Amino acid sequence: MNPYVFIIQGCVMDILTQLNKAMAYIEAHIDDDLALTEVSNATSYSPYHFGRLFYYIANIPLSEYIRRRKLSLAAMKLQSGSEKIIDLAVLYGYESADSFSRAFVKQHGVTPSAARQSGVSLTIFPPLTFQIKIKGVQAMNWRIEEKEAFEVFGIEGIVAQGAGGVLWDTCFKDGSYEKLFDDAGGIRQPNGFGHPREDGACVIHAIAGYRENDKCLTYAGYNEGEDGLPYMLCALLKPGIDASGYMVVQIPKATWAVFRGKPVDWAGGELPGLFDQIYTEWLPTSGYNRAFGPDMEIYYGADDGKQFAEVWIPVKKE
Repeated sequence: MNPYVFIIQGCVMDILTQLNKAMAYIEAHIDDDLALTEVSNATSYSPYHFGRLFYYIANIPLSEYIRRRKLSLAAMKLQSGSEKIIDLAVLYGYESADSFSRAFVKQHGVTPSAARQSGVSLTIFPPLTFQIKIKGVQAMNWRIEEKEAFEVFGIEGIVAQGAGGVLWDTCFKDGSYEKLFDDAGGIRQPNGFGHPREDGACVIHAIAGYRENDKCLTYAGYNEGEDGLPYMLCALLKPGIDASGYMVVQIPKATWAVFRGKPVDWAGGELPGLFDQIYTEWLPTSGYNRAFGPDMEIYYGADDGKQFAEVWIPVKKE
């Protein structure tokens, strides 16, 4: 047997097993107040890793999937039984009949009362089941690097999965990006853009997954919900830098898988597709598991005025 094929098969089947275990847990506890942390505990993954894995494979945040399943079951109960609307609202985690009705109309297009009528069309989402899907048409530029521990400092926001651009936009608009750049010792060129670091990277980059968001806190102006992701615009913390007023995060020593995007006008726009490839194509077939630690986004300027990004994820051999 080809040993590489064996490794690929083992990686894929483990991920599918973990995802399907999580879906079975959700169905068994669908009447409970489910949260990302509880669902991930049914797997061998951390809440952060499971949330990212589910988002990129299922193309939907976990909280939205659970919400759709609850509203699907509520609709089925309304059509087949005589449950009171307020009882269903309480059962599926809504504080009032009004909030339940608003969510119900958003998914089904009709009120809970109208859903009792025969012939009414409803939008039902069945439980997810994960199976092998053949992908990998696009080539990936990646490498493995070892890196000692280091510290970064910066500005944190709580954002939805894949919505880090919200924090970038806010920091550009309110001037906090410029302040972070200056406090990091950035030097401006005559055109106003910053000089790159010694390694060619931009001064400001981003990290995610450096801590869990167990309490599902919201950050003013950002998305709400249990899939809220701590996301941070940051710079290297070097000797002599005053990081007062910023969050400081220590990045542990790790082995990193590094993925380089292609040069484009706006590198941030390439990241969702790159993360999708990493989580759905590379990680299941690479012989590596994701290790403890954050994802990093490192940005570079290209010679032709374009820019590209690298995504760094901590990994360990299987």
